[in-house]
Amino acid sequence: MMKQYHKMKANYPDAFLFFRLGDFYELFEEDAEKAAQLLEITLTSRNKNSKNPIPMCGVPHHAVDEYIKTLVNQGYKVAIAEQMEDPKLTKGMVKRQVIRVITPGTYLSNGNKENNFICTISKPSRGYCLAYTDISTGEIKVTKISDFETLQAEFGQLQAKEVVFSELLSDKEMEILQNIHSFTVSQVLQMQKQDLKDETFQKLTEDIEDLDEKEALKDLMAYVASTQFQMIDHWQKAVNYEVSHYLHMDYFAKKNLELTESIRTQQKKGSLLHFLDHTQTAMGGRLLRQWLDRPLIIQSQIEQRLDQVEALMNAFFLRRTIQEKLKGVYDLERLVAKVSMKQVNARELLQLKHSLEQVPIILQAIQEWISEEPMRGPIWQPILSTMKALPEVVDLIDRAIDPNANLLITEGSVIRDGFDEVLDGYRQALQHGTEWLATLQQEERQKTGIKSLKVGYNKVFGYYIEVTKANLHLLEEGRYERKQTLTNAERFITPELKEMEYKILEAQEKSVEREYQLFVDVRQKIQSYQGRLQDLASSIAQLDVVQNLAEISENHQFVRPQFDEKRLFLKNSRHPVVEETIGRDQFVPNDICMDEQTSILLITGPNMSGKSTYMRQLGLIAIMAQMGCFVPADQAVLPIFDRIFTRIGATDDLQAGQSTFMVEMMEANQAIQHATDRSLLLFDEIGRGTSTYDGIALAQAILEYLHSHYQAKVLFSTHYHELTSLETTLPHLKNIHVGATEQDGDLVFLHKVFEGPADKSYGIHVAKLAGMPRSLLVDAQNILEELEEENAQEETQQMSLFVQEEPSKRNPVEEEVLDQLDQLDLNNMTPIQAFENLKSIQDLLKGESS
Repeated sequence: MMKQYHKMKANYPDAFLFFRLGDFYELFEEDAEKAAQLLEITLTSRNKNSKNPIPMCGVPHHAVDEYIKTLVNQGYKVAIAEQMEDPKLTKGMVKRQVIRVITPGTYLSNGNKENNFICTISKPSRGYCLAYTDISTGEIKVTKISDFETLQAEFGQLQAKEVVFSELLSDKEMEILQNIHSFTVSQVLQMQKQDLKDETFQKLTEDIEDLDEKEALKDLMAYVASTQFQMIDHWQKAVNYEVSHYLHMDYFAKKNLELTESIRTQQKKGSLLHFLDHTQTAMGGRLLRQWLDRPLIIQSQIEQRLDQVEALMNAFFLRRTIQEKLKGVYDLERLVAKVSMKQVNARELLQLKHSLEQVPIILQAIQEWISEEPMRGPIWQPILSTMKALPEVVDLIDRAIDPNANLLITEGSVIRDGFDEVLDGYRQALQHGTEWLATLQQEERQKTGIKSLKVGYNKVFGYYIEVTKANLHLLEEGRYERKQTLTNAERFITPELKEMEYKILEAQEKSVEREYQLFVDVRQKIQSYQGRLQDLASSIAQLDVVQNLAEISENHQFVRPQFDEKRLFLKNSRHPVVEETIGRDQFVPNDICMDEQTSILLITGPNMSGKSTYMRQLGLIAIMAQMGCFVPADQAVLPIFDRIFTRIGATDDLQAGQSTFMVEMMEANQAIQHATDRSLLLFDEIGRGTSTYDGIALAQAILEYLHSHYQAKVLFSTHYHELTSLETTLPHLKNIHVGATEQDGDLVFLHKVFEGPADKSYGIHVAKLAGMPRSLLVDAQNILEELEEENAQEETQQMSLFVQEEPSKRNPVEEEVLDQLDQLDLNNMTPIQAFENLKSIQDLLKGESS
């Protein structure tokens, strides 16, 4: 047996080999030692008395799925070696073979809102090819990418669990990709490519023209087929997509805007996805993430989604019906995959039936709503055209599958009574046998006078008559054949019992075999509906996303965005995630205005005042608008952006050996190199990671470069007040600031954006809010005043080298105004008196100017 094991293990050195022995899957040697630790199960050994006992551990076959899931989720592979013969009917070694290899990228799980992508990355003569699939849904996509930075963005959003290479990328490229997120590395072998059926491959890739893309798909599909030991029948046709057909956001932008996970926790909670995702189905959740990852750039497509969202916003009762029925829809995409891959069980078929039962109710509700106003029809045609009820599938499952079906399809109790006459005959025989055994037990008790005598059964010894040793003398000699000896009893069999045992066991075995075959037939019939089921799953996912966005938009009082190439105007815009966190009443909304003459907003104001939130909310609103969602504002007019770049927050990439400032410069460079006139750039505190003069110089140079090279919309926040003077030299730059005020020596953030530059940075006030010691703050204030005085003197000295100062000359009116101001006793003056004096001074000045 161990020779058999070693031969198999040699073919799968990078996988845990689950070796079937009876009712258990066993692991041996290094696999056992490592699995025992990872799975927290007992490590034992085989041949314990030998000098070198073999480490081993095992898991019950009926619970194996959970153990496999644990290993796969940690990035490991599992090879399943099954018994291919019945041990009871086989002499000598039972034939075994590996029937499937489960990897992180090929694992099937139901009800998960995350896609489980496996991808391949190849490097043809120019650029890169990226192909990926989720075998649990059957989608296959491929694209050609010109540069590594764009590859990073695409790879980052896929979050692929496994990457297949025909040959690895450079060490540097691999290191960068692995820093984005962890994945299992696999390689496709030439022999695996040869095993791929040409006819099937050609059919699946007939819409793909690029030869490099076809080769990447061949790598991917060959690897997946070789791990599953079958062609994936539910694969849909491969689709080519162009990255440029969607709003492009690089890896940094998605991370900084916290689209799918929080920067602080690396969890979904705190992200825009978490805020938006109240979908009712797993398919809807996956599609929502895809819309968020790839917002549209074609206005007609965006408007079509917005039309659907608006329609459901205005249909409260229809929306409630849809939501209630969608709650009863299981993960259709993955159920179809399990049917196709012959991994579905009876309970999952019942889930499929329950899901399909909801469809006619949803369709009827929508059609009645459309009939009230026929103009609604065209809006819903794209969804309704593929949302078709399948009553014949519901009927088949209802007739065939027992509502209380066993989880395992090979052990009976799966098929419903009345579905098959032959099976019903076996069951009647079994029922008759059970009744006969009860009668036999009663008869034997009367015949022998032993009240404790019982007729029983176990898997090892079969049927028996059990008598305690104290009563053995009451048995008739010669009629009872000893079968098993226990501590306090003996077990026997009689000729009559032996004959009935044969009949019962035969009926039981044939019954189980018949049930399994019937289940396989039902599964095969359902598989013939695969395409229609996939279309239905797709339409339900779309409906779920639309109702979800409508619900979010209405509950949070979002507005429909309008699109204008030249203008950006948001009235009382809000950051959706921050607003939900702190409460609508606490969040301070702000306008964001950029007309055709304004391409850069230079934002000043103290730390913690809300500059970063202000910039992020514009980015999120643009993304929400282009994915087809209403947006958090009272009014929204936006251009359609082709790219979004960000430089927000201080981040080290220590694994890549990059400092905060290096990351800052890299992110800024991404924008400078790849922006267009239709892009949105969000730059927060550029230049702060180096010395003051270096930082100012770089920040100013970047602003001037963007101003002269692009008409892109730019939000640029800074603490360098020196930059605010650029408003006078850069006609498309406008100063704005986040307001703050001092009350009784304390800083109060207004979180409101005003025109013009901030008057100072309030850095020491922020330190006070942080709880710094009072003596430290006093020292800091003194040092600040000294530095400002030294700086003023230095500037004066520098100016004196070039400018001959002239004594100031004032006219009589100015002198009189100054005298009046000097004589005012503000501490002993009422507001009315102050206003009258100010009016008198103003009249003097007006008289002078006239």
